[in-house]
Amino acid sequence: MAVGGTGKVSVLLPTYEERHNLPLVVWLLVRTFQDSGNDFEIIIIDDGSPDGTQEVAEQLEKIYGSDKILLRPREKKLGLGTAYIHGMKYATGDFIVIMDADLSHHPKFIPEFIRKQKEGNFDIVSGTRYKGNGGVHGWDLKRKLISRGANFITQVLLRPGASDLTGSFRLYRKEVLQKLMEKCVSKGYVFQMEMIVRARQLGYTIGEVPISFVDRVYGESKLGGNEIVSFLKGLLTLFATT
Repeated sequence: MAVGGTGKVSVLLPTYEERHNLPLVVWLLVRTFQDSGNDFEIIIIDDGSPDGTQEVAEQLEKIYGSDKILLRPREKKLGLGTAYIHGMKYATGDFIVIMDADLSHHPKFIPEFIRKQKEGNFDIVSGTRYKGNGGVHGWDLKRKLISRGANFITQVLLRPGASDLTGSFRLYRKEVLQKLMEKCVSKGYVFQMEMIVRARQLGYTIGEVPISFVDRVYGESKLGGNEIVSFLKGLLTLFATT
């Protein structure tokens, strides 16, 4: 079923210490869906944030209604992949949008994802920073070089058929995301990359929409030296097994 007047979209929002960003990203999501006329729900998966993110989510549930905002917390940080699996258990949409809750991904691109999906009947629509008028704002040179370098190495080794492997702003058919989650074994930043590589293996179709990625306004980036080492290890594992 293509996303249309009756196609429902479930947004999965994993959070950890996003108390300042969450109200704004939820407001932008609600406004975007109301303006575009698509039925939606926003599922917040908070991993035991100590900064009061969960309490903010509870307030948002009261403001927008528990049919639109669903808080489905976990006790502690258990990884991005398991957060999606947890959120999918409660998703009632035909399509799932995954995105960051730190305002790096603007909801205004979601209607473009939906249009692209309908246009090509794609299984996945991925936001790309490296095609068309896509780009990155607010990163220093070092961060840009790490991202570009990681993407380039991945393209050379895996030839995935998509221009942005490490991005985490995507729309999936629900059943496709479920199938990919069963296949993926990576954790951390490699996870998003493996999702696209496995999708190619399974013959799923991928459309792309250029997006602007904006560095987080509040809070600190969770990318560190350990994540970079894990990324390289994961990349080599994928190269050896795909």
